[in-house]
Amino acid sequence: MTKPRARDIGIPFDGTPGPLNAITDIPGVEVGFTTLIEGGGPLEVGKGPIRTGVTAILPRGKRRDPGPVWAGHFNLNGNGEMTGTHWINEAGYFLGPICITNTHSVGMVHHAATGWMIDTYESHFKDDHGWAMPVVAETYDGPANDICGRHITEAHALAALNSATSGPVAEGNVGGGTGMMTYEFKGGTGTSSRRVDLGGDSFTVAALVQSNFGSRHSLMVRGVPVGKEWPEDAPLSEMGAQEQGSIIVTIGTDIPLLPNQLKRLAKRGALGIGRTGSAGGHYSGDIILAFSTGNDIGLPRMMADEHPLFNTMQSLGDHYIEAVYESAVDAVEEAILNALIAAETTAMVKPAGKTWKALDYARLKRIMASYNR
Repeated sequence: MTKPRARDIGIPFDGTPGPLNAITDIPGVEVGFTTLIEGGGPLEVGKGPIRTGVTAILPRGKRRDPGPVWAGHFNLNGNGEMTGTHWINEAGYFLGPICITNTHSVGMVHHAATGWMIDTYESHFKDDHGWAMPVVAETYDGPANDICGRHITEAHALAALNSATSGPVAEGNVGGGTGMMTYEFKGGTGTSSRRVDLGGDSFTVAALVQSNFGSRHSLMVRGVPVGKEWPEDAPLSEMGAQEQGSIIVTIGTDIPLLPNQLKRLAKRGALGIGRTGSAGGHYSGDIILAFSTGNDIGLPRMMADEHPLFNTMQSLGDHYIEAVYESAVDAVEEAILNALIAAETTAMVKPAGKTWKALDYARLKRIMASYNR
């Protein structure tokens, strides 16, 4: 049975989505998942229950030639991890996949992604002096998953990478989002896209989020204070605890943008997060990456005389970039709400006896209607 999305239950959004309303509306982008759901009952470290996984985004698909993408990075709040960002901030690009998992599995997924890159771009690494610095990010799923058991293996990460495909993208309890929450409801993986018309051509701006953040009282849905109208069944708030999650936002586009423009675009992801109500909690890692598949100029070989003296690149004039910013904010907001709508109730292991409850569509619609939305 196909899960509904935020638009399907009548939530109004700005902008026009692409045909899939997903990050895979960007030509060439592929997404894959490994989802681990095993065991039940009380927490036994090393045994379970297991509610976790790996999400893989391939900006240029499974091409065999090493084609980097231009990128920019921004931390709204830095209580989290995204590897590879030192080089992104320095050089303005990265090579290979983006992987998202749980906090204690970053090392294993990085190890697997490095191996995947060596195998995929074999000549670049084995015949030349290529180096791998994959982008691997995380959010914390400890309340619903035996996170200290470190159940993610190299094979799990490789399965996510190798299963990546274009087409519709699963949402909710899938991949790295399997054990995550959002505003103390069940959360997880979500995506959305927007069409942008520039100079007679049509482009795409899209987002994929691993959503695991927010205190219930903060939740806003299209300007409606849903969290204040729905205070019950909020496990952290009931314990008097602060927000303990994070959100990883990946914004992609096929519009030719330079690294400084992409860093500015990444900052706008924070506005999409903010539209859903969050102020960026102290214990939350709110980390945003923006990339462009434009300007596909490849990599020169280190051991050959193939280094061009100059690169010829396009970049969008800044006068026209506001439409790109607006589309990114819209897509991030909708991706977060799609993660909420698609998610399914999941038992918590810490504290035992609590649950991350799935959002009740009918009640949400009643609350929205009471505010004339």
